[in-house]
Amino acid sequence: MTDYDRRTTVRLFRERLQALINDLGDSQAAFARRIGIDRSTLSQLLSGHDDRLPRADTVAAVAQTCQVSADWLLGLSQETAAEEAIVGPPLEIATGAADPANDRLRAWHAEAAGYKVRYAPTTLPDLLKTEAVNRYEFGDSRGLSLQAAERGAFDRLAYSRRPENDVEIVSSIQSLESFARGEGIWRGLAAAERREQIERIAQLTDELYPTLRWFLFDARERYAPPVTIFGPLRAVLYAGEVYFVFNSRDHIRLLTEHFDSLIRSAVIHPPEIPSFATGLLRGL
Repeated sequence: MTDYDRRTTVRLFRERLQALINDLGDSQAAFARRIGIDRSTLSQLLSGHDDRLPRADTVAAVAQTCQVSADWLLGLSQETAAEEAIVGPPLEIATGAADPANDRLRAWHAEAAGYKVRYAPTTLPDLLKTEAVNRYEFGDSRGLSLQAAERGAFDRLAYSRRPENDVEIVSSIQSLESFARGEGIWRGLAAAERREQIERIAQLTDELYPTLRWFLFDARERYAPPVTIFGPLRAVLYAGEVYFVFNSRDHIRLLTEHFDSLIRSAVIHPPEIPSFATGLLRGL
């Protein structure tokens, strides 16, 4: 590396490091603590009077803490930090997502207390399901007990009833209409059990509003992957019995922005859900 290349690298690192500190709103002391280095070391990196390359462990600490790539920090990539970060692998790939009483999911909900939790269900929202629907959907054929499904639904409902919690749900209007008509996967569920479920939806969405807010969008225009976003802490994307856990701020931000766009495009809003559900009963 020539002297010019080294100085350029050091300058770009300094500028991008300062930009990260500004984005976080940290003081130099707070940022130094965040990445685990001395404040004096950070001051030297930002001073502009030293053209030595930063230590590899310092670059790694900044990249890992701020969820950006080392290449971007060192000026080896001209992509923005967010674009660079998103191409990396998810932090974790785990199994067991089909279990509604998964201990890890319960822990994540507990950690997110006080934050807004955003949720796009695979079918119906777990916390609103009746025992009959849980029995139908999470039967022994999937290796899950009714007790496990009921425990998961109970936990979610109890969580949403806590006054400090804030839950938003999005799903398509067609998914709820198909349930009411007994179409698709619901073809084997008796009309009486579908009626009971819709009555429960009308009751609970009225009782829990505004702590719980359910938005319905038009599936001909939009799509929501099954996902739960635990405030700024993590986002969990479901793919059958495997799920992807994102802890990077850029992944969480992008998924949150997509979720918010679904809310903006909603055709049925939370105060309208009880009456909409009641209207579906007339077709049963």
